Amino acid sequence: MAMQLDCYLSFNGNCEEALNFYAQCLGGKANLMRFDSAPKDSGMDVPPGWENKVLHGTVDAQGAQIMGSDVPPNMGGGGQFNGFSVSVWVKDGVDQARKVFDALSAGGRVTMPFAPPFWGGHFGMLTDKFGVPWMVSCE
Repeated sequence: MAMQLDCYLSFNGNCEEALNFYAQCLGGKANLMRFDSAPKDSGMDVPPGWENKVLHGTVDAQGAQIMGSDVPPNMGGGGQFNGFSVSVWVKDGVDQARKVFDALSAGGRVTMPFAPPFWGGHFGMLTDKFGVPWMVSCE
């Protein structure tokens, strides 16, 4: 059985900024669909001012994908990132992994510096400027 797991992040209005940031950090491209593109009879109750927010977005980067959307307050809200980490395994070596780590940590907070851990390879942890926790690793 073939399977693929993807990460889907729910933001509170800044999804476009976040996905464009991730595209830049990971060397990918962001594709965005906005709430105002949904059919009028879709049943979604989009609050005023959210029409141009992201209904669904993806970043495709070197065969990997991260997805996200803005979640209006009346639909549960977004931006609550805890209890998980987005993990990125960089196959292009230590230098490229360090670039990804440094890019993702810009404006955020490093929780474990990128360095060789006791189990081998290189590894680091950070929380990005949007509050999303990341683990970056490589051989």
